[in-house]
Amino acid sequence: MTHVLIIGGTGMLVEVSRWLAEQEGYKISIVGRNPVPMNRLVDNLNAKTKITPLLVDYTNSTVFREMLSWTIQQNGPIDLVVAWVHSIGENTLNIVKDEVSKDGHKWCLFHIIGSSSDLSEVKKEIAIPENCSYYQIQLGFILEKDHSRWLTHEEISDGVIEAIKNKRERKIIGVIDPWDKRP
Repeated sequence: MTHVLIIGGTGMLVEVSRWLAEQEGYKISIVGRNPVPMNRLVDNLNAKTKITPLLVDYTNSTVFREMLSWTIQQNGPIDLVVAWVHSIGENTLNIVKDEVSKDGHKWCLFHIIGSSSDLSEVKKEIAIPENCSYYQIQLGFILEKDHSRWLTHEEISDGVIEAIKNKRERKIIGVIDPWDKRP
């Protein structure tokens, strides 16, 4: 059984959570702060037994670390992490990295980052362990005839799912150039 951790899985990545829950052989641990969207997601899934809700604010490092340790004890080692972490969660990925890498097994991190992020700098800051395959997904914007707009949650989820399926080292959803045309 593949154990997946999704950070942001009740918000813009809700469709990624649904897609992964429908896959055979997956157990999903979903991090969310708010019980309302978490309950809505879990209640609308057929595979409820495969979902472990982790109601925690990832900026609370102590509690977040405890929840990760607990879900690993309950569901086994984490094999795949899909993470959308806001800048206020500066320690979040380091905590994930520490907890998931403890036993030395191989795992994958799909790291979703904003449109203005420098991909190379982000990767350096995380210091990826040897047992982790690291993938970056950058969120851009959509250029339309005479204007631009930000991505919808559906477009983001579709792009993340494609990146997971194809294991692309770097994936840009939408465009990031020309930068002066962003919304």
